[in-house]
Amino acid sequence: MSKNNPFDINNQIAYAKWRDTKLERQPQSPADLIVDVKDPRNLSADEKISLLKLCGDTNMAIYRSPMTSEDKNIPRLLASQLGMKQLDCNWLADEDGISPIAVANTVESTTLISEKAPRRVMIPYTNLPIKWHTDGYYQPTARNINGMVLHCVRPALSGGETAVIDHDMVYIALREANPNWVAAFMANDAMTIPARTDDDGVARAEQTGPVFSVADQTRSLHMRYTARKRSIAWKNNPVTQEAVQFLEKFLASDTPSIFRLKLEPGMGLVCNNVLHDRTGFTDDPDKPRLLYRARFLDRVSKFND
Repeated sequence: MSKNNPFDINNQIAYAKWRDTKLERQPQSPADLIVDVKDPRNLSADEKISLLKLCGDTNMAIYRSPMTSEDKNIPRLLASQLGMKQLDCNWLADEDGISPIAVANTVESTTLISEKAPRRVMIPYTNLPIKWHTDGYYQPTARNINGMVLHCVRPALSGGETAVIDHDMVYIALREANPNWVAAFMANDAMTIPARTDDDGVARAEQTGPVFSVADQTRSLHMRYTARKRSIAWKNNPVTQEAVQFLEKFLASDTPSIFRLKLEPGMGLVCNNVLHDRTGFTDDPDKPRLLYRARFLDRVSKFND
């Protein structure tokens, strides 16, 4: 690794410099993450700079706009202006690569991905709470989800709040507590997601990989994680198990690094695939909750001071 790489577990000087800068730039409340934009499809120069700077400091930003129409171009065009252009056309997305997130049997989510794999069997398409995770944690390393836009068309009648935390802050918490835990999470066999099968056999192959990895080109940290207890296998050694337990307690704590908010119509999260969760919710039958999710192989472009 480069002598200036803060994610080299043996380079305490580079790490300390990066950590201190990171902590200095941390927002203090969800309001500090919000950028008002007139039209996310056509950002002004100042709006773009504000979003890029926030994402550079915290790996995420919340935009707030008056755009409340059912327009799936909003997340796609916003992302493109911020450097995210390689859409991940996953099996649950529509043909345009955008996923409408709603309770199945409402609005567009009634679409069947295949005769044997309807969206209704997947938790994001229910009103149940979703535990902490990064998107695409079950994908191969070559198809890491590095960026994401989550755009709100309609919120739930009650509930449906989102919590987010910058994965860099998770890394810092682990490294400060025990550097060996970080090393364990960077092992290539730290976490395994078993194969998903259907009536035709293996629908998705088993995926084994690290929790933390560093992109070669951007020298940025990527995190792959899910708090789920089923359909996951952690490396069976003491240091990895200890790291998992620490992380679970940290995410359940009142750390100020976690921000909670409810996305309102026209608002959205743009991020470098930060950790997030969702509370359960109750829908208005006439106006069911609807969000558009766009996932990308790219990160948000780097902000140049």
